[in-house]
Amino acid sequence: MNHVELTPELILQAYANGVFPMAESREDESLFWVDPRERGIIPLDGFHISRSLARLIRQERYRVSFDQAFEAVMEGCADRDETWINDTIFELYTELHEMGFGHSVELWDGDRLVGGTYGLALGTAFFGESMFSRVPSASKIVLAYLVAHLKRSGFTLFDTQFLTEHLASLGGIEIPRSQYRSLLSNALTTRADFTAHTERLTPQDVLQLKGQMS
Repeated sequence: MNHVELTPELILQAYANGVFPMAESREDESLFWVDPRERGIIPLDGFHISRSLARLIRQERYRVSFDQAFEAVMEGCADRDETWINDTIFELYTELHEMGFGHSVELWDGDRLVGGTYGLALGTAFFGESMFSRVPSASKIVLAYLVAHLKRSGFTLFDTQFLTEHLASLGGIEIPRSQYRSLLSNALTTRADFTAHTERLTPQDVLQLKGQMS
């Protein structure tokens, strides 16, 4: 991508066409486009909440917030031995957050950030980028609240890019590229507002998600 001037607008155009950028490592200055043959998604009506996760959510030991610490969440996601989040991605997605497209979910233990996830919203699609946990099950709690928030805000597609064992345990699935692009095309015909609902989600709101099976 060295010959292409990377801008937030170009990133949004790429997502609208089903591709996204990554770097080989934090130190690598270059990026490359990714267009998976099999795409990971979490069906918003199929998120899986186990009994143990439900207990954690009911306990309300942690506080959940939205868009309160976007850059800190990105830093948390990049704070690992191997990461595809380099300085260019950090700068571009911070700009996208300032433009109203980038969003984050934070999990707090008092004043300490113990988990989070971030991504981009476009149309009624949310493109999940990365997540991190500093306490057990933090990313599961964050994703449960994110899915509940996406549903109440009118989103129709939750793109996770790839399917991991962790995401599969929460209801994530893989679909062919052609099916993904059809879902994406439909999601881009209307718009959802990630920031429209400011009222707090209760544990009961989150636990009403379909797909709770065990």
